[in-house]
Amino acid sequence: MCLRFETMKVVSALAAVEHLLTTGAVRRGDTLLDSSSGIYAYALALACHRHGMRCHIVGSTTVDATVRIQLELLGATFEQMEPSADLKLDQKRRVARIQEILAAHPEYHWMRQYHDAVHRLGYRAVADRVRAELGPDTPLTVVGGVGSGVSTGALAGFLHDRGGDVRLAGVQPFGSVTFGSEHVADPEIIIAGIGSSIPFGNVRHELYDTVHWIAFEAALSGSVDLLRRHALFAGLSTGAAHLAARWERSADPRRTVLFLAADTGHRYVDSVFARHAEAVPLDELAPRTVDSRAELALPWSLMSWDGAGAPAAARF
Repeated sequence: MCLRFETMKVVSALAAVEHLLTTGAVRRGDTLLDSSSGIYAYALALACHRHGMRCHIVGSTTVDATVRIQLELLGATFEQMEPSADLKLDQKRRVARIQEILAAHPEYHWMRQYHDAVHRLGYRAVADRVRAELGPDTPLTVVGGVGSGVSTGALAGFLHDRGGDVRLAGVQPFGSVTFGSEHVADPEIIIAGIGSSIPFGNVRHELYDTVHWIAFEAALSGSVDLLRRHALFAGLSTGAAHLAARWERSADPRRTVLFLAADTGHRYVDSVFARHAEAVPLDELAPRTVDSRAELALPWSLMSWDGAGAPAAARF
């Protein structure tokens, strides 16, 4: 099963802004500030537009013209990092720029999407919908990108709160510190939005049962397969989640497997879908099962996490 969003982070951005307004942390007319690789920028701009707030985004070099134009029309102020082949450097530059802006404008409210647990709140309603659809007794495995921890982690956390048998499989790119793969480089790209080169403060590592590290080439195959087989046009992280979900389903067919599709495929037309001839049939792909992070290897590795805590480099 697929939990499909046009822009998943609208769920977390709207709930976070509404909570901040209700608690008096911000007021209408205030400026909300954050860094983004694309999806969260659009989500925060929508939330600010709805509630009469100003929005300032420090964007990744990967943010494309489609997102930039929408941000402009929604009234957001957008500044973009200079082109860089190194997305780790891009992310660090964005964080540094946020600090510069806050020094000049201490009245701005930094949303801290990577650290503040307030972004988890929107997934409570999603968890309620999932349980209403599936029933309380359905054994469930949730699969999706770890990201900042407020998508799969928040959803699984709220599902745990409602009882029942819930497992969580996180998807990570190689090169991400979040689950300790920073020593393994992906020659194509770190999949923006599901991994990080810096520690994230709102990832609850203990919620994860397994972790799938999936490289660009395998994620591309998953995205192309989703469109060819199921007519689902979704982003690169969804392709990776699709691949992991198929494996989780084959490992235990008695469980219902629900994977998250965080966004549409429009911003991946050139980088992924135009390269569909490179896609490998998914039946030819299988993970390398490892016992330690030292054994991680491209294009796909799988490890039991079993509720362990954060690796040293990922502690915030």
